[in-house]
Amino acid sequence: MISPARIGIVVTDNYTEEDPDHDTPLLVAALLERGAEASAVVWHAGDDPASCDLLVLRSPWDYPDRLDEFQDWLTRAAASTRVTNPPAMVRWNLDKTYLSELAAAGITVVPTRYCGTASEAEHALSEAPSARVVVKPTISAGARDTGLFERTDPAALALAERIVARGGVAMVQPEIAELTDGAEKALYVIEGEFTHAIAKGALLAPGGGLIGGVYVENPQPVPATPSERAFAAEVLRAVAAITGEGMPLYARVDTVDSAEFGLVVLEVELIEPALNLHRAPGAIPAVADAILRAASPA
Repeated sequence: MISPARIGIVVTDNYTEEDPDHDTPLLVAALLERGAEASAVVWHAGDDPASCDLLVLRSPWDYPDRLDEFQDWLTRAAASTRVTNPPAMVRWNLDKTYLSELAAAGITVVPTRYCGTASEAEHALSEAPSARVVVKPTISAGARDTGLFERTDPAALALAERIVARGGVAMVQPEIAELTDGAEKALYVIEGEFTHAIAKGALLAPGGGLIGGVYVENPQPVPATPSERAFAAEVLRAVAAITGEGMPLYARVDTVDSAEFGLVVLEVELIEPALNLHRAPGAIPAVADAILRAASPA
């Protein structure tokens, strides 16, 4: 008799009321219904990774605050069992300088200057092609240390200086009006197949900080055009070629269709994207079945 697959859905233990993990209970329930042994696994709890046939990174949203620890955990986990998305792909995706590699591969991304010093940031701000800019670190999540500023606002340079002072790299991007207006669209792809799209509205308040002072998404299902679906597929083919890891099991491709730059990639989230399955329950079977296939490779 074949034993059921032992699947760990990798989470953390530090969620907020404004930003809960909606996906994990739905995924665990779907996997249990399919005969798997599935449970949530807190990545830093010290559990033995070998107790699972597969670990699926889902919502370890505190990893940017514990990056070295997370990297060590990835190494240990990969030495003991299968991890998806693959650790090499995850490491590549940790630092948003990957956008430059996608651009080099022919993908249209939001124009970005990468600044490793305060002087570089000052030049990037002074040369920005728009009146307002977005400043953020290359390693972050949940819009941490991200701000929308007038390019001449001293606060823009101050944020960049704080980022580089702690050893990070600051990104300076032109404001995209459609993004400021809340037109960002997240395209979800499971095993290379589009499943659903979500709009979460505007997050950044002009002058720095978040609208309402706290990170709160308002995810709403939206349609995706054929060109958007094709674009997401093109992006992920580039990811597979660059990383050499094949097609990711799950991916979120953040896009905005802009008058100035056309359809561009804002971010490709391959580590821990909220899938918003509570808003798109029709995608649950596709995700659960993909996980089962990954847990029991032929």
